[in-house]
Amino acid sequence: MTQPARTILTVSRLNQEARELLESGLGRLWVEGEISNLARPASGHLYFTLKDARAQVSCALFRNRALRLRFTPENGTQVLIRGQVSLYEARGNYQLIVDQMEEAGDGALRRAFEELKTKLFNEGLFDETGKQPLPDLPHCIGVITSPSGAAIRDVLTVLKRRFPGIPVVIYPTRVQGEGAADEIVAALRTADRRADCDVLLLTRGGGSLEDLWPFNEEKVARAVAACTLPLISAVGHEVDVVITDFVADARAATPSAAAELLSPDRDELTTRLSQLAARLRQRVTQQLQRQHERLDWLARRLQQRHPGRNLDQQVQRLDELEQRLNRTMQQQLAQRRAQLQTASARLRQHHPGRLLEGMAARNRDLAQRLKYCINIQLSRHREKLAILARTLETVSPLATLQRGYSITLADRDGSVITESSQVSPGDTLQTRLAKGRIFSTVTDTES
Repeated sequence: MTQPARTILTVSRLNQEARELLESGLGRLWVEGEISNLARPASGHLYFTLKDARAQVSCALFRNRALRLRFTPENGTQVLIRGQVSLYEARGNYQLIVDQMEEAGDGALRRAFEELKTKLFNEGLFDETGKQPLPDLPHCIGVITSPSGAAIRDVLTVLKRRFPGIPVVIYPTRVQGEGAADEIVAALRTADRRADCDVLLLTRGGGSLEDLWPFNEEKVARAVAACTLPLISAVGHEVDVVITDFVADARAATPSAAAELLSPDRDELTTRLSQLAARLRQRVTQQLQRQHERLDWLARRLQQRHPGRNLDQQVQRLDELEQRLNRTMQQQLAQRRAQLQTASARLRQHHPGRLLEGMAARNRDLAQRLKYCINIQLSRHREKLAILARTLETVSPLATLQRGYSITLADRDGSVITESSQVSPGDTLQTRLAKGRIFSTVTDTES
């Protein structure tokens, strides 16, 4: 029996295939545990062990990811990390390559955030097709935020610097803590109902995930989606992302960025208006120059075609036409007179009186001939009728009946009875006499 060929791998090849299998099979995972054996080399990477009461796993957080942390990890810190299972081929140990780390206290909020984000995404609240465009130059901006926070000061400072002529309406509300979500919803509905502004800005400054949580509430997200006015969400710092950022018509990284997005730059507009004014003056000057040139050309043409010259020629033309008209009218009158004389002669020859006299004589002759023919035809028809009457009288069954004979008929269908076999006892018979009829019932028959 032939032995199957053996596949021999090097340790490096084995570790490489194991690493690929781990990374493709498990994907990214969320893991919660306690940091221990934390090491911070000069490269800026973080190496540590994540453990719980019964197990531990090695972890690596590289510098580009470590710079994004919003807290300083320490040994003993309970954290929630997201990472990719991989294999450290040099030692043959598997480890977690961390790309996100949060303090464990934020873990439940983060999971709730992801669940709500998925739910609203599936419902279509994030679809770009339903988002409204922002006005190029708002007539009034509504700001929903805390009136005492740094966000409103940043917004007003930017608006004053860029375009101070835009009115601002502030809808005061709490932006963190218990009850803040309800106040934000009420402010959104009030601004939408009053429609004092043509764009709204929902904003606050930075803070922890817990501080920003009112903007991750489902009721606030649905109120933003239901708002009929264009709305910008600018919550926290550039790295902060909340649910309202996805539902709103637009998102700004910071309150100041939102103010810049809503307000045109006054200096830029002034420069643009100056450019447009210069272009307009240039166009007007060009148009005036073209019109002057056209006016000069028309003036020269008018001199060449002065109406006085045309008038003299037209007067001469009119005289010629008048003479031609008189000659033509005289010729036409002469022709009409000749035609009238010819028609009068023909009319006299065919006068209706003469025709009527001839027709009356012919009518009298035809009437006499018609009367004669009618009398002859009547005499012939009378003689023929008399002959037919005598013949009919000869063959008529009525004459036979006058001599005492009769005709017996079946009452059911009027057929003539010539044999006794045609009837049965109980049948009704009708006997035709010379005068009148007799109805009888058959009691018996005899052949």
